[in-house]
Amino acid sequence: MAQIAISTEFIKLDAFLKFACAVSSGGEAKILISEGEVLVNGEVCTMRGKKIRPGDTVSIGGETFEVVAE
Repeated sequence: MAQIAISTEFIKLDAFLKFACAVSSGGEAKILISEGEVLVNGEVCTMRGKKIRPGDTVSIGGETFEVVAE
C-alpha cells in the first residue's frame, strides 16, 4: 500500500487520483469513478467531489493508496 501525503485538510477524489498518478487525466478519473471502479475505505464511491482526508484509503485497479498528512 502506497502512502500519499497531502498538505491540505482534504483533497477531492478526482484530484487525488491525478495527484497519486493513478490516472493520467481528469477525464479518465471521471470515467473510472462514475463506473464504480474506485473504492474509498473499502466501499464503491461514485462521487467525484468526495473529500478524501488523511486516514482514508483509496483503491483503484488493484492498487491501494493510504492518505497521510504531510
